[in-house]
Amino acid sequence: MADILVIGGNGFLGSHLVDALVVREHCVTVFDMFSGTSHWASEGVDIVDGNFLNIADLRRAVHGKQIVVHMLSTTDPATAENDPIVDIRTNILGSVELFQICADEGVEHVYFASSGGTIYGDRDQEKFSEDDLTLPVSPYGIGKLAIENYMRFFERKYGLRSTSFRISNPYGTRQNPHKRQGIIPIFLRNILNNMPLTVMGDGTMFRDYIYVKDFANIVATMISTGPSQPVYNVGSGRGTTVNELVDAMVNVTGRHPVIEYRDVPSTYVHGSVLDTTRIQNEFGPFEMTELEVGIQRTWQEICEHGF
Repeated sequence: MADILVIGGNGFLGSHLVDALVVREHCVTVFDMFSGTSHWASEGVDIVDGNFLNIADLRRAVHGKQIVVHMLSTTDPATAENDPIVDIRTNILGSVELFQICADEGVEHVYFASSGGTIYGDRDQEKFSEDDLTLPVSPYGIGKLAIENYMRFFERKYGLRSTSFRISNPYGTRQNPHKRQGIIPIFLRNILNNMPLTVMGDGTMFRDYIYVKDFANIVATMISTGPSQPVYNVGSGRGTTVNELVDAMVNVTGRHPVIEYRDVPSTYVHGSVLDTTRIQNEFGPFEMTELEVGIQRTWQEICEHGF
């Protein structure tokens, strides 16, 4: 059992990870601004209400912790592209300040939620492994890679052990369908409200979708066991096109939405599927939730909340 701080532990990914860590009987503290309407913290979890960009708040939260899991992002792919300077000033700088505090406070291990969907760039390749070249084409991916590199710096200079997990495209319950990130909840919300679906290109763009509870189980297992490598891909290992995704949603909802096709932005990656051999071999095997099953659970929650 470890004393673990989860930065951004009330968010979509962070809250599910907190649940998985609590099940494994870790002592968990959640650091978050709790700016949303929902508080997901599990029973028995300590709460620190603070601002990620406030050094005093961070230091107060980090003090005495063995492990820090950095799940928070101040931007998403769209906002980072619209204003890369904000991403640099908040995401990158805030993360570096967090790592410095962790080094000062004697934290044993830092984990970081990176982006497997953006960090490898736009290349014609069947799957991407952790050893492949990282060539991000978007500010969001560039920022994630910069933070990973700063982690390596703090490990070399201060001995602060660090591990990044490069997540593919997570989806599932607790994901806000009103945000600009997450094609599955956004499409399901539009289907519920009889609104059209906006598809970039011809629908052949493909991604690696992982159900959020699968993600949480994998990462909680990794943290509990202790990793041997600095980087791990976390995904389903399977590619799904946007057209296939829409077909799955039609099967789940029984509705046939109108599709509006748009030009693909220049910084979009056409296809990304992660090779998860490393994490499966070291900590698995892990069974993945079937896409339609995960979509059904997500659809049920969206319908219940009336989004």
